[in-house]
Amino acid sequence: MIKEQRKEILRKKKRRRNILIVLALIVLLAAIGTLLVTQVFTVKKVHVVGNELYSDEQIEQIVLSDEYSWSTLYVYLKYRFIHAEKLPFVDTLEVSLQPTSPHELTVEVYEKGILGYLYISSIDQNAYFDRDGFVVETSQEVMGDVPKIEGLTCDSVVLYEKLPFSNDTALKNLLSLTQLLQKYEIPAKRIKYEEVAGTMTVYSGKITILVGTADNLAQKIMRLQYILPQLEGKKGTLHLENWTSETTDIIFDPKKSKKSK
Repeated sequence: MIKEQRKEILRKKKRRRNILIVLALIVLLAAIGTLLVTQVFTVKKVHVVGNELYSDEQIEQIVLSDEYSWSTLYVYLKYRFIHAEKLPFVDTLEVSLQPTSPHELTVEVYEKGILGYLYISSIDQNAYFDRDGFVVETSQEVMGDVPKIEGLTCDSVVLYEKLPFSNDTALKNLLSLTQLLQKYEIPAKRIKYEEVAGTMTVYSGKITILVGTADNLAQKIMRLQYILPQLEGKKGTLHLENWTSETTDIIFDPKKSKKSK
């Protein structure tokens, strides 16, 4: 009987010792984890790629926006598993840890492919559209690198639906023009569309570009990319409206400048 009692006491002591060892290991692992997080996974550098509408500094401020953002591991897990706040004109932000350094993050920005925008008076918002004419964003913000479309109006728009123009030809011509301007990296502040005549005018800096109709549009804009740099610092009207494969003269008239609003 006494022998059995002694065995039970020894078993209890062994269990307590094992429990203490497990607790000690848990505390040790927690301490190591805390040390790793606080000393190793600290943000020292952020690499931003894929951004055009937002600067590197703006993206970095957005990603490191809360009190725990000093930790690269926390920021990575936040954007990996938690729904982050939506950012205007951006589809997604993908955050990854640099494989060579736990102190560095890479933020890949996937912006919405915006070609232009219209002001919609009924909602007091700008409607931004993509290369297919679908509304990808509505906002009171004005993006400086995106041209404003004038001459065509919409009573209302629906996000992620096509611009509701009754004139399909007008939308087709505008999309073609904005895509060509983007392709050849030609800056445009405004594009004016004359619905009755079907003519288009582009305002680029102090130069008013009379594009005319959509006839020979690709050839006109291809030539425009070479002409505009030669007009840097000048003010006037560039005539592309009469350009054809037979009539190739392009006239610049500094006396007929139209001030861009």
